[in-house]
Amino acid sequence: MRSRTLPGAVPSSGGENLRHPLTWGVEILPMLERLASYLRTLFGSRKLSQGHGFLSVGDFARVLEIERHRADRSDAVFSLLVLTPRDAQFRETDCACLATLLRRRLRITDQAGWLDGGRIGVLFPETPAVGAWTVADDVCLQFPQDVCPPACKVLTYPSAQVPPDDNGGDSDAQTGATEKPTEAMEPLFLVKTPLAKRAVDVVGSLVGLLLLSPLMLTVAAIVKWTSPGPIFYTQLRSGQGGKPFLIYKFRSMVVDADARKAELMALNEQDGPAFKLKNDPRVTRIGRFIRKTSIDELPQLWNVLRGEMSLVGPRAMYCPEVDNCSRWQRRRLDVRQGVTCIWQVRGRSSVSFDNWMRMDLEYIRERSLYRDVTLLAETVPAVLFRRGAC
Repeated sequence: MRSRTLPGAVPSSGGENLRHPLTWGVEILPMLERLASYLRTLFGSRKLSQGHGFLSVGDFARVLEIERHRADRSDAVFSLLVLTPRDAQFRETDCACLATLLRRRLRITDQAGWLDGGRIGVLFPETPAVGAWTVADDVCLQFPQDVCPPACKVLTYPSAQVPPDDNGGDSDAQTGATEKPTEAMEPLFLVKTPLAKRAVDVVGSLVGLLLLSPLMLTVAAIVKWTSPGPIFYTQLRSGQGGKPFLIYKFRSMVVDADARKAELMALNEQDGPAFKLKNDPRVTRIGRFIRKTSIDELPQLWNVLRGEMSLVGPRAMYCPEVDNCSRWQRRRLDVRQGVTCIWQVRGRSSVSFDNWMRMDLEYIRERSLYRDVTLLAETVPAVLFRRGAC
C-alpha cells in the first residue's frame, strides 16, 4: 500500500516522508513539559535524588491535602516534621542515611516526602507536636558523627493546637527542652495568586476606579448629604490565611450600626456565624438602594489594587464570624478573598451558610483565569436584576 504524504511534505532521501512542520508542536510540547518537570525536581530538592522512598513534591502535597480533609472530618490533629539540611554539602549518602533512620522509626501510617527548597517532610497522622519532636530527637541522635543532622521544625494542624512560641524559628532536636517550638501548618496550604490573575486584578481595578469615578463621587456626595457620619465604612475582615485587613465600603447604615447589632441578633435570618437581615432598621434611605445594587461594594476596588483582595474570590468575612467557622469552612481562606464569586452570582441571601461555604470551596477547586472571567461576566446581570440582594 502506498503511503500518503501530508500537503507540503518533502520526501526524504531514504524514501520516508518527512512530517509536516505543523505536527512538530504536538511532540515538542510534551518534551518541554517533561523538561520543566525535570528542572523543578532538580532544583527543588538541592539536586538530591527523589528516591530513597521519599514521595515527590507533588505527591507529598496531595498526601498532606488528603490528610487535612480527613482531619477536618474527624476533628483530629496531625503534625508535620520538617527536616532542612544544614550542610550545603549534604550528599546522596547522607540523604540515604536519613531515609534509613526514618524507615526504622516511622509507623506504617506515617509518610515522608519532599517539600519545596530541598526540605524533607514527615507526616504524622493523629499525632500532636510532642510525638513529632520525639521522632526528631531519636533520628537526629542516631546520625553518624561526621554528618551534621538536619535542622528540625514541627508544624501542627489545626493552628488552635499550636502553643505560644517564644523562641521561634528552627530548633535543634537535641536541645532536650520540654517545650519545643511549634508552628501553624495552615500557611503551607495557601495558594499563590498566579501572575496572570494578579495582572487582571490590577488592570481591572484601575479601569474600574477610573470609569466608575463619576458614579462613586456622586454616591459619596449623596451619602454625606443624606445622613450624618463618614462617607466610607471600614471593618476588619479576614483575608488570605486569616490575615486581617481593613475593607472599604460606602456607608449604608447609621453610624452606630455595629453597636446596635447585638440587639438584632435574635432576628438574624442567616444560619451559621454570619449575620443577614432583609429589613435591617439600621440601613439608611440611600443605603438600601446602594446595597440592593451592590454599589456600596465599589470602594473594594481599592482593596484589590492594594493586593488585599482579588476581583474574584471568596467573600471576605468579618473576623469574628470567621473565628466561629468550622475547620472545613476555614479552607476558603487558602486563597485571596474577592469582590465577587459563585455565592454572589448564584446564592447570596437564598442559600444556607454551609452551601455558601461549599460554593467557595468549589471555586477554589476549579479556579482558573477562564473561570474568573466567566464569574465577572455573570456578576453584571446578577447585580442588575438584584438576585438575592438584601
